[in-house]
Amino acid sequence: MGMEYFGDKLRTLRLEKKMTQQDLAARMGLVSASISSYEKSRKYPSVEILIQLCQIFDVSADYLLGLSDDKEINLSALTDEQMRIILQLIAEFENFNALKE
Repeated sequence: MGMEYFGDKLRTLRLEKKMTQQDLAARMGLVSASISSYEKSRKYPSVEILIQLCQIFDVSADYLLGLSDDKEINLSALTDEQMRIILQLIAEFENFNALKE
């Protein structure tokens, strides 16, 4: 696991969505050089950018950072109340993001 692992995963996810570096950068409000830099493993993104990437590609930060090979978050061990809280939090994030657009 290392910076190359992050860059490789990011590039693979981007290509799976048939996005260019420019497409992804525009969607995130960045320049394409930033995406290129992340993919070439010269640097990790900020936490805010990491969160955006996770949302765009619908993967966990653990997956992108190489801490897990699971693209999806395992929610099976959560109680109904914990699931309700998570879904409520997701709805709050979606509302906040919609207001920013």
